[in-house]
Amino acid sequence: MNKDVGFFNFSVNKILTKEQSILDQARIRLLYYGLLLAIVGVMGLVINIYLDHQYVLAFTSSILFLSLVILFKYFTFRPRWAIISHILLVLATMVNLCSVFITIQKVDIITAQILLLIVIFSFYMLGQVSGMFYSLVNLIPVLLFQILEYDNNYFIGVKPMVLGQSTIIIAGCANFILIILMNGHFYTAFIRSIRQLRATAEERGNLNIELEKVIEKSEKSALAKSEFLSIMSHEIRTPLNAVIGMTNLLMMGNPRPDQKDNLDILKFSANNLLALVNDVLDFNKIEAGKVVFENIKFNLPDLIQNVCGGLKLKAEEKELTFKVSVDPVLRDKVLIGDPTRLSQIVFNLISNAIKFTPSGTVWVTVKVLEDRHNIVNVRFSIKDTGIGIEKENLAMIFEPFTQESITTTRQYGGTGLGLAIVKRLLELQHLHMDVITQPGEGSEFAFSMEFTVSTEVVPSPLAPNPLQVPLQVDSMSNLRVLIAEDNMVNVMLMKKLFSKWGISPTIAENGERAIEMVQYGNFDIILMDLQMPVLNGFDAAMEIRKMRDPKKANIPIIALTASALYDIKERVFNSGMNDYVSKPFKPDELKEKMQNLVEILG
Repeated sequence: MNKDVGFFNFSVNKILTKEQSILDQARIRLLYYGLLLAIVGVMGLVINIYLDHQYVLAFTSSILFLSLVILFKYFTFRPRWAIISHILLVLATMVNLCSVFITIQKVDIITAQILLLIVIFSFYMLGQVSGMFYSLVNLIPVLLFQILEYDNNYFIGVKPMVLGQSTIIIAGCANFILIILMNGHFYTAFIRSIRQLRATAEERGNLNIELEKVIEKSEKSALAKSEFLSIMSHEIRTPLNAVIGMTNLLMMGNPRPDQKDNLDILKFSANNLLALVNDVLDFNKIEAGKVVFENIKFNLPDLIQNVCGGLKLKAEEKELTFKVSVDPVLRDKVLIGDPTRLSQIVFNLISNAIKFTPSGTVWVTVKVLEDRHNIVNVRFSIKDTGIGIEKENLAMIFEPFTQESITTTRQYGGTGLGLAIVKRLLELQHLHMDVITQPGEGSEFAFSMEFTVSTEVVPSPLAPNPLQVPLQVDSMSNLRVLIAEDNMVNVMLMKKLFSKWGISPTIAENGERAIEMVQYGNFDIILMDLQMPVLNGFDAAMEIRKMRDPKKANIPIIALTASALYDIKERVFNSGMNDYVSKPFKPDELKEKMQNLVEILG
């Protein structure tokens, strides 16, 4: 309803609003003009009946005239068209039945017109249910009257009035005009509605086309983002591989104490940069829904000790007390879950605790809440005496690339992705993080996780087998290694590293050259870079697997990748390669994988 409508309003335009549908606007206009026409018509009837000296009928018609005027005024002030429609239909029903049974005591053309008006008006204005109700309330009594009149059984002690011809003409004309007005208004409304529906359908079709374009653009954008991250990962990891690799080589060369300190700083900085890159890539993988949780066996106390081992040194550097407590019940249990993702969650929480604790203590507590033989519920708690978090900033710290404040970011550094990754990983497992914090006093981050308990018994530590002697440098010296790598810095790094192991590798600058060397040479293992000119590592590996010589076709191939694409692991194995190592790699990791894949020659 329009708020500008006042009591003295007589305009239909002020009671129409843009929010009303075409049908409702037609109903309002019909009521407005219909009431005006009815008022004029009834006024003409009153005057005509009064001049015919039918004073009783003139009096009742005057009451009807006054009722219509009051309804019209109420409608222009408060346009509640549904209520007014019901009132009009009740009045019309009373006039119709009184006319048939009392006043005129017959069914004539005026009665038929009133019945038609009631049927059309009730259906158009109030819908099917109300239309059916008012139609039956009027039609059934009229039909009953006709049946009684046909058998001459109708009798009432009131003498019927005889209407003059002029009265019939005025009433008939007014009724016909009302019928035409109703049909004209609603015909126009229906045509406009159909046109509007057609226009809406066309607009919706255009919107769907636009939506498809937006979705396609979004998909291309997501693909471009993924490819960009992959390229950036490769471009960043490649020099990092050289930095970390060369640092490792220098540290293997027994440096002086002052040189070792410098190398430690260099390695620490490079590893920090690598951690930042990994955080961004991990978060992108999680957001894209590409994380798949494993279900493998692991020992929780060992996992916690491994995670805390390196972090303890970090805490000691800041002169923090670092306390780890693992429930002894877990020592003899083999759990089934995803140790990699659990390590990531715990590592990020402990790293945050150490980072934001200038002095004091960091506690890592792992406690069994419930042990149901085959299911164990474990609560992980990381508590610190650090700077704490303001309550209004609690939700913010779990958002990606966000820390509590700009001051925090400048003072402590980091990407602001650690807690975001933790939150997403927990949410993907339908778990919740509990946070208890007090500014200036510290924080506690805790979550509970259920694990299936394996029936396997944890083996007791065994003394080293004297027969299992680690592979010595000279035992690898006869290993024939082909390295497919196009980056000259990485080539130099690999040559220096392999020289430490007594190996002189053969270098192929691209995948095509690697295939040629395998065809005409003999190698025990291939280290294959994935992104190379001419022919990439995937295609090169597939071509090698197709060679006729079974010995050459089955050469162990280890992929060397700095890519961040989600399906990289799957693509590596689908192309026929045996394993992969991410750049920058750890020398010991590469050495171990090589040992596992080849039979060392004496």
